[in-house]
Order: sequence, then structure tokens, then C-alpha cells
Amino acid sequence: MPRQVFFYDPPERFVAGTVGEPGQRAFYLQASARGRVTSVLLEKSQVAALAERVEELLDEVVRRSGGSTAVPAVAPAELIDSAPLDQPVMEEFRVGTMALAWDESIDRLIVEAQALIEVDPEGNPDEQDLFEDDENGPPMLRVRLSGAMARVFAKRALELVSAGRPPCPFCSLPLDPQGHVCPRQNGYRR
Repeated sequence: MPRQVFFYDPPERFVAGTVGEPGQRAFYLQASARGRVTSVLLEKSQVAALAERVEELLDEVVRRSGGSTAVPAVAPAELIDSAPLDQPVMEEFRVGTMALAWDESIDRLIVEAQALIEVDPEGNPDEQDLFEDDENGPPMLRVRLSGAMARVFAKRALELVSAGRPPCPFCSLPLDPQGHVCPRQNGYRR
């Protein structure tokens, strides 16, 4: 079956968002353009890593250009998107691997999120082909973003990740509303 690629160049909107309450949230990347919406599920740590890497890559582009690039140093306030995810959120796939690249010829950040695939521990050759054959690979979301849109994405994603449950003042683990067993207290209550 040929690979399904959800391609947005450029998207009208590209955001990270959640569904659910803190501690039970599901994290999504969502791209939309011309009435079409694609949502992919991923882990909180993947959202954090993606946002941090986007910031680092954009900072490097600015540094290498000596400040003569169209990439802003911070997210432009007029582009900030704080709206919730477009509903209904219908997951296309769960993200396994992600890649980032800067296309200098068009001054765009390329974000790719590829579906998680199960690999047979026996090393079934057909499954190895998924890694080597782009035409028959796993589903992928590919988005091309301007520098400004990428900064806005990263800002929102980092805020989203930090907006979860408050940390314990002793161990920094998230506090659970049903109770928290702090490993730093070694079983003692204060």
C-alpha cells in the first residue's frame, strides 16, 4: 500500500494541543489548511523535544545569517494562536519518529512526524523495507513553516508542556490530585 503523506505547505494553522485533564492529557500535533485537518497523537516528551529543537534550529539560522534572515528572534505577538484544537480530534496515527530541517532555498522549516511502526524482533525483511522505501513507508505528516510560524508553534508547545500538574516542591515530580507519594520524604510525613 502506498505511503500516506499529509502535506501542508504552508498550513493555515499548525499547533500542539491536548485533550483531557492534566495528568490524563493526550497530546496532539494538528495541521490545517483549506478545510482539511490532520491530527496525530504523540507523547508529552515528544512535544517538548520538538519545541526545544525548533527553537534551537531557528536560533542557529539567525546566528548563521548574522541577523539578516526573516526568522524573528521571538514569536510575533500578532501570530500567537491560543485557540483549542479543531474538533473533533480524529487521530490519523501515533507518532514514532520526527525530523526537522531548514530549507535555505525557501526559508522554511520542515517538520516531519512519521507513524510509529512495530518491527518484528525476528527482523522480517518486509518490515525493514518500511525504513528504506519512501513510497511504501508508514504514514507521515509533513509541514513547511515560515520562521515566524515556527516560533509561534514552539512558544505554544513549550507553554502547553509546562501547563500540566504543578510540581512537588521537594522532588519536582507532578503532584497528583488523588495524592502524591514523594520519594524525597522517604515515607515520612512533615
